[in-house]
Amino acid sequence: MRTWTLVLSVTAVVITAAVTVSVDAQQTLAPEIGWSAELAGFNSAYRVTPHITYATANGTALKLDVYEALERSGPAPTLVYTHGGGWMGGSKEASGLAIVPYLQMRWNVVNVEYRLGNVAPAPAAADDAICAVRWVYTNAKQYNVDTARIVTSGESSGGQLALIAAMTPASAGLGGHCPGAAGLNVAAVVNWYGPSDVADLLEGPNTRTWAVGWLGSRPDRKDIARRVSPMTYVRAGLPPVLTIHGDADPVVPYQQSVRLHQALTHAGVANQLLTIPGGRHDAPKGFAATELRTAFAAIVRFLDTHRLRDTVATARR
Repeated sequence: MRTWTLVLSVTAVVITAAVTVSVDAQQTLAPEIGWSAELAGFNSAYRVTPHITYATANGTALKLDVYEALERSGPAPTLVYTHGGGWMGGSKEASGLAIVPYLQMRWNVVNVEYRLGNVAPAPAAADDAICAVRWVYTNAKQYNVDTARIVTSGESSGGQLALIAAMTPASAGLGGHCPGAAGLNVAAVVNWYGPSDVADLLEGPNTRTWAVGWLGSRPDRKDIARRVSPMTYVRAGLPPVLTIHGDADPVVPYQQSVRLHQALTHAGVANQLLTIPGGRHDAPKGFAATELRTAFAAIVRFLDTHRLRDTVATARR
């Protein structure tokens, strides 16, 4: 019998495993060995295809990694994950451990890179996030993706991109440089403290240098900020949203998530704001271990509530 406690971080995963593997009555693996043995077993449970080009922009080949779950009888629910870094830094490789809990559920995972601000300013990253979801739809059959169960997620600026990929209507004109149908449906969003009002970060008490750097100094930057703000696209009919945010976050204002939650609720969109009391930024540094467990338990309940998990995904066969 295996008993798991998973602690999720969106920049790294802190995992405490109380694992007892009963080979027979006389054999018991130490917890850390049991966890590493199970993790090593992912080699046979997944086919990993790294560095696939999903679009080309500004002469840059944009890459993603696909983790395809093999132990399934049908198409798999699929997480599309975008990393954080204030749109100016970070990488898909640095966020690799953040996807481990979804691998444990035997989901597919698509880990996405996008153009950073030093390569192309806003709205480039938002364009790319939308393009990545289009690519997943276009290639769903090849990678055994259940297109009715695609969930976007990310932390900080990656959370904003996950929201944009799920909420932006085709009329917004984003994602125009990549092939694929516009306006594809995402099943849900797991947003870890992503900015929902980018214009709010450009001036005034909430000014953030990384947001200013992403938007640049051009005269239309406020208009572009509104185009890449999830708050702009709140309306009825959006997919369910779970937002996780610490109320002491010094980087992304917690009140932005409060406002997003209120706006979504007013529009009749199923959503939840999980507040981490005293939580700061960049879990696990900003969240206590118990709060991380609470957050991931909320994610599982959220996915179950909206029928996005299945029994095949919960255990290795």
